[in-house]
Order: sequence, then C-alpha cells, then structure tokens
Amino acid sequence: MPIGSREEYEFYLEADRISLEQTRRRPRLFGDEVWKFQRLLRTLEYTLNCRRSALWRPYRSLLSLRFHRMSVQLGFTIPPNVFGPGLAIAHRGTIVVNSCARVGANCRLHVCVNIGSTAGTDEDAPVIGDNVYIGPGAILYGPIRIADGAAIGANSVVTTSFKEPFITIAGAPARKIGERGSDGLVVCGSEMVGQDRAR
Repeated sequence: MPIGSREEYEFYLEADRISLEQTRRRPRLFGDEVWKFQRLLRTLEYTLNCRRSALWRPYRSLLSLRFHRMSVQLGFTIPPNVFGPGLAIAHRGTIVVNSCARVGANCRLHVCVNIGSTAGTDEDAPVIGDNVYIGPGAILYGPIRIADGAAIGANSVVTTSFKEPFITIAGAPARKIGERGSDGLVVCGSEMVGQDRAR
C-alpha cells in the first residue's frame, strides 16, 4: 500500500532504518548512500501521493531530479510506490524494478536483481509478499506471485508463481529447494517500529 499520510511516511522511514540495521537516527554526511537513497525514495513517494497541489510542483520537480541523479550514481532503477515499508537494499549496484511490480513489507534486495514484466508489456509484473529475501543476480519477471517469507537464491530465474509461504527457491528455472525461507535473512523493520521506539 503506498504512503498515504505524514504518519505513514514517518513509519516507512523508521521501518526502512530498522531493516537496514542502522542504529543512528539519520544518515551520516559522508557514506550511507543507500540509506540516503531510500529516504529520498520515501520522501518522493510521500510528496507524489500526498502533496498534489500546484504549490508543491517545484519541490516535487527538485525531488525527482535529485532522485534521478542518485539512482544513476548508485545504479538503481527503482520507481516510487513499488515497495512496502522495511525495504533493505544491501548495497549499491545494479537493481532494476518495473513500476508495475508490487512488493510487500520487509523486502531485502541484493545487487543485480531484476524484477520485470513479460516482454512486450509493462503491466505483467510480479507481486511479491512480505518478508521476502531476494539474493544477488535473481531475475523475477512476468505476472507471477511470490508468497510471504520466501527466500530467492542467487542467480535464480523465477518465471512461475510460488504460493507456498516460507520456502527457499533457487535455480534457473527456479524451483523449491527447502523449507527455511527468509528466516534469519530479513530484518522485519515494519514489525519492529513500535518496539524500537520504546527502547
């Protein structure tokens, strides 16, 4: 579900921070580029979804420009309003995501991941559940569904749906190889926001 209010925007920021396992409240001036990118992504989402009046147009344009520059710098093609709260991009490097894909809360992405549509269409893109780990080089495309708690192994090619939750998927073409799923691979930031604030 896209960010729809200031409270949701703040929730997404905090869930992402926890999923990235950041102990500081804000990114450092130098370093923390991936965290800065994710914060900028959430700010752009909030502005696009909640600040639609003409008065906000110059600010939205500035955010879009900054977002584009940072995307190019880090090698990310990640459009707004695709990922739920608790996104964790492991590190900089090529990641390409279709704008019609939908990914749930607490997704962990690694380098060279591609989440795309069927050739010749923009709309036939994956729907991915909560608490999913996507390993380096994994490719997911087409109108497929991935259940909650799945772990997708490195260099997997996923072109069919896996609706059984908490399984491990790997191979090209991908197949179920285990029952562990993403346990221990994903930090559930969206589920820990209240706990972290209480400390």
